[in-house]
Amino acid sequence: MTPLTSRIHTLIAPSLEAMGFGVVQVKLVDGTKRKTLQIFAENLDGRGITVDHCAKISRTVSALLDVEDVLQGEFNLEVSSPGIDRPLLSKGDFERFVGFDAKIETALPVDGRRRFKGPILAVEGFDVRIQVDADIYLIPIDNIHAAKLVLTEALLKAQKPAKEDTSNETTA
Repeated sequence: MTPLTSRIHTLIAPSLEAMGFGVVQVKLVDGTKRKTLQIFAENLDGRGITVDHCAKISRTVSALLDVEDVLQGEFNLEVSSPGIDRPLLSKGDFERFVGFDAKIETALPVDGRRRFKGPILAVEGFDVRIQVDADIYLIPIDNIHAAKLVLTEALLKAQKPAKEDTSNETTA
């Protein structure tokens, strides 16, 4: 995370959590004409996220960014779910998805390799234990360059369907 995306994350996370959502990732992408701020959010109850949820989050984030004037110039705001095959970005993400398959790429080789694909067996301290075929590897979380869940039938079965927003919020 860059200092700017970290600042945005810190700014919006408490409000979204109060609404029942967690911030998974904040990205700022430079476009040819304007920047795009991407917010990936999830429902804290473990259910999917709906278009109505994204619209509600977008309105809240827009208001917070306007008040704090964090981004200079014009930008596009995109709010979406991280998807079923979501990125794994924190120790908590790895702990939450123990038992599910993941793809992990390390910054430095671990036992001569940098790419791993298989079930997450455990999180031990600040290391992820993953099985690749018959071998088991212990990967330090701070050595993980990129990681995401692998779309499997088990992951699909574990997903809770999205719950429609039933709040009585009205917009002007």
